Amino acid sequence: MNIEQYLKDNGRLIYTNKGRSMLPLLREGRDLFIIEAKGNERCHVGDAVLFKRGSDYVLHRVIAVHADSYDILGDNCINPERGITDDNVLGVMTGFVRNGREHSINELGYRLYVYMWMKTAGIRIFMKKVINRVRKLCK
Repeated sequence: MNIEQYLKDNGRLIYTNKGRSMLPLLREGRDLFIIEAKGNERCHVGDAVLFKRGSDYVLHRVIAVHADSYDILGDNCINPERGITDDNVLGVMTGFVRNGREHSINELGYRLYVYMWMKTAGIRIFMKKVINRVRKLCK
């Protein structure tokens, strides 16, 4: 059974992430994320959404909403993915589990994290690009 079918049948998925694209929020192999199946509603800036890219499932954050698509970026990434449509989005993160404790996206700590992460995205992306260039020059 694939993730699309699981969400369709159950409406909710608890899963672990693979990779580092959502650091520091989600740590690979240590944290879980909770996804609710997406209905007909549009996603909002700041939502962490599960979408399908080819045969891969990706959990990243919506950074811009357009009339017919979204721009999406992982918390630890520098290159946004553009043109993600509602048809691509399978679900929206409603919580996560860290150290055995479930956290809701409605908790003040999470809302502050998203607010600060979104407000500092430009400077963080700029600094990561500078650091990557310096590393290439030093090799």
